[in-house]
Amino acid sequence: MAQKIAEKLGYGWRLLATALSFFSFGVGGLFLWALVFPVLSLLPGNPRKKVGRGQKTVHYSFYVFIGLMHRLGVMTYEIVGLDKLNRPGQLIIANHPTLVDIVFLISRIKQASCIVKAKLWHNPFMRGPILNAGYISNGDPEQMIAECVAWLRSGGSMIIFPEGTRSMPGKPYHFQRGAAAIALQANAIVTPVTLTCYPSTLTKAERWYQIPARRFHLTMHVGDDIALDEFAELSPKSIGVRRFTQYLQDYFTQQRAL
Repeated sequence: MAQKIAEKLGYGWRLLATALSFFSFGVGGLFLWALVFPVLSLLPGNPRKKVGRGQKTVHYSFYVFIGLMHRLGVMTYEIVGLDKLNRPGQLIIANHPTLVDIVFLISRIKQASCIVKAKLWHNPFMRGPILNAGYISNGDPEQMIAECVAWLRSGGSMIIFPEGTRSMPGKPYHFQRGAAAIALQANAIVTPVTLTCYPSTLTKAERWYQIPARRFHLTMHVGDDIALDEFAELSPKSIGVRRFTQYLQDYFTQQRAL
């Protein structure tokens, strides 16, 4: 009886803590948009330097958010291979099991761009970070690829989820070709990052309040860089893009099976 009561109290606290975490995320986004970024915009520097400051600001705010979720008992986490990240011109390709994946990745990468759904540009909680950190809209696929390639060639780092959205639990991966096209056009350093979450939570099929029976554990495993030579040499380029996309899909499928 005492154990069941303890379990119910623990569940209730984690539900409250989860709500508090996401409420804090929204308030934090408005605070950055209304106060922090306007002040940063007044500081001297060219557009690239201002974007860099914006990305670092988002990085530190996401670091605090993940720390909050950890300290409140919502989640635990483990990182393997962090030293392989934070390199200029690096394209980080990751799978996408949960809602907090991009937040977790950016909390560990000081300066990185990413692709954002076009509709989020009108979200008051996200608009500030998106605009000031120079994130790239997926509204126009051709323009999106061109902007990503230009960013990587200029020495910026980038995070891309080739699925384009969160994974469906129990379903096979279906990768889009954009990540492969960007990698090959930019001739970027390509580093795979495998994310796993147990118990499964915050998936595309679940609401934020549908929390698991225990706190979830998020693992980030950074793999070795992927050589692009064999794909870049293929002609026409579309074949290289298609084969590299399949390679990435097979890689993450194998990682999920481990």
